[in-house]
Amino acid sequence: MQKGLVTSMFFGVAAICAGPAMAEAPVSTAVFKCTDGKFIGARFFADNVDLELSDGRSMELPQAISGSGARYANQDESFVFWNKGNTAFVTEGDDETMTYEDCVAGE
Repeated sequence: MQKGLVTSMFFGVAAICAGPAMAEAPVSTAVFKCTDGKFIGARFFADNVDLELSDGRSMELPQAISGSGARYANQDESFVFWNKGNTAFVTEGDDETMTYEDCVAGE
């Protein structure tokens, strides 16, 4: 999938989901291209991130404590999105399986 198409798909979905109730503007947005043709669309806000995953899932995650970079996790930490600079990855489950890896924005 071409970069422009991925970006258009993410921002098209984001525009549909935004609606009139969403008042806060994102601080930053990015599309991370990962291994195996996967991608993560991310809209960063002051204390949370909205994600659109290439497998069709979407979610809002609050920022969590991190030693380095930015870390966002659901309440039981069964889904964690990590971001540092232009890189990101996702871990899922009790065993922290990396389901989205080697993700890079802007390439």
